[in-house]
Amino acid sequence: MRNNNRKNNTSSLDELYEAILCLETKEECEAFFADLCTILELQTLSQRLQVAKMLRDHHVYHDIVGTTGASTATISRVNRSLGNGYDIVFDRLQKNAPEKHKNSGAEQNEE
Repeated sequence: MRNNNRKNNTSSLDELYEAILCLETKEECEAFFADLCTILELQTLSQRLQVAKMLRDHHVYHDIVGTTGASTATISRVNRSLGNGYDIVFDRLQKNAPEKHKNSGAEQNEE
C-alpha cells in the first residue's frame, strides 16, 4: 500500500510540474499560485528563494536573517539544497535580465 501511495504522489507531482510548465506569463503564474497556495505558503517559497539568492551571493547568515526574516534553520536547510534547481533558475534569471531591461528601455523610448 505504501508503495502505491508513493507512485500516486509521484504522479501528482508530475502533474503539478506539468501544470507549472504550461504557464506562459508572470500574470498566469500569479493567478495559478494564488489559487494553489495560501499567502503564507507563497511568502515562505519567496523567502526561501531570497535566502538562496543571498547565500549564492556569499552573504553571511546574520545578514540573511536581518534582510529576509528567515530563521537560521531555514537558512541552513536552503544552504544544504543549493545546487541544480536553484542554479538553473538563477542562471536563467540572470540570462534573461538584459532582455527585460532592453524591453523596458524600448517602452520608455516609445512614450
